Amino acid sequence: MSSSDIFIGETIGTAILILLGGGVCAAVTLKASKARNAGWLAITFGWGFAVLTAVYTSAPLSGAHLNPAVTLAIAIKDGDWKNVPVYWAGQVLGAMIGAALVWIAYYGQFHAHLTDREIVGGPGAQDTAAKAVEAQEKGAGPVLGVFSTGPEVRVAWQNVATEIIGTVVLVLAVLTQGLNDKGNGLGTLGALVTALVVVSIGLSLGGPTGYAINPARDLGPRIVHALLPLPNKGGSDWGYAWVPVVGPLIGGAIAAGIYNVAFA
Repeated sequence: MSSSDIFIGETIGTAILILLGGGVCAAVTLKASKARNAGWLAITFGWGFAVLTAVYTSAPLSGAHLNPAVTLAIAIKDGDWKNVPVYWAGQVLGAMIGAALVWIAYYGQFHAHLTDREIVGGPGAQDTAAKAVEAQEKGAGPVLGVFSTGPEVRVAWQNVATEIIGTVVLVLAVLTQGLNDKGNGLGTLGALVTALVVVSIGLSLGGPTGYAINPARDLGPRIVHALLPLPNKGGSDWGYAWVPVVGPLIGGAIAAGIYNVAFA
């Protein structure tokens, strides 16, 4: 695979991943969405299908890492680091593009949600306004969850540990079951396995932090949230932003170490 193929494949694949994954979060969260309040099952299966679609689309070009933690783990496994920066650049750019596309697709819903008094506060606000204000005081605006993750209980060591554990499960599944014959990316059957593992992680381990398990998935959309002209959008919670970057990278490295000791 050439550097240009890797960059284009990772950009397209990660854009699709975030468009569909962030899209289900928007569908469940925003006012005037037909899927509002569809719940956690919709989100977890939406992200699983997002992974499946993104992998099948981008695998022929780049091997469909779509996740800096996966790229790091494969580099540790193989000892080949030359394309790591290209993968990471494509993944972050793709995540930003995907987040921007979610904003376009749900433009009217974002406006309706963020101008509603019950959501953002003001005269006539109800309990939901108090919850939104409380969230903003912690650094997270009322629609940040459409773009990036955040903890239900803000305990840094636990939040990092949760992301590490979830990422170890994901990356071990990729390394042991998901890679193609060349070992440099996901194969056809591996895409399905990985998508199902993502659903499982969401259902079982997603409750505490929203299961980023992917630094690009969180960082790229968080940057877009900070840049978009959304009314009353609140903060982007940069004080927490390191957790879904550092945790998954540590998890990916641990998974690669386990693989090299136990499976290689």
